[in-house]
Amino acid sequence: MRILGIAILTLFLWSCSSARLTDSWKNPDYVNYDLHNVVVVGLTKNVTGRMIYEERLKNELNKRGIHAEQSVNVFKDDFKNTRQSEEDIERQVMNLAESGYDAVLISAVTGINENVSYTHPYPRTYLSLRRFGRYYYWYQNVYFEPGYYKEHKTYHIETSIYNIKSNDERSLIWVGSFDIVDPKNVSDTVDDYIMAVISSLENEQLISRIE
Repeated sequence: MRILGIAILTLFLWSCSSARLTDSWKNPDYVNYDLHNVVVVGLTKNVTGRMIYEERLKNELNKRGIHAEQSVNVFKDDFKNTRQSEEDIERQVMNLAESGYDAVLISAVTGINENVSYTHPYPRTYLSLRRFGRYYYWYQNVYFEPGYYKEHKTYHIETSIYNIKSNDERSLIWVGSFDIVDPKNVSDTVDDYIMAVISSLENEQLISRIE
């Protein structure tokens, strides 16, 4: 799947709106927490893909009264383009806090699974397959029909929000894990993933809904 690597480097894509929240956790210390000034980070080396994701998520947060900015406009080039030590990153966090930001929203790919799905072209129920002859009749097509098995990839994406005003072990505000199946189209799938994240944040009452 070269489209993914070229367009957004294994980040934030799926086909047919297949983004699915698989797990989430909200820190109980942040029951009444509201986001105000957020840096949006898409963790990818591909500048174009990063800008697409960050800009569109920034716009969605802005619509909800949250001041958000893209990391491509906040981080200096040497920070984005070279490996950073923990000390370097801590200094960057301090700089963000001193500049008035109170949180960072970051997304990254945490894993990729290659799967094979079994596709049967004919409608049937398992109740109709109680006889061996009928069962064999339906499934013999695996020998004769190309494309009977379909390969696809599932991307596991994690989005987290950190409170950078209290940069300690309790600074994680929320984390959500999403599955994205067989990504193909950049623009549509980025939008779908963003809306999945926004919906999750609304449900957790970390951002307000648009009336």
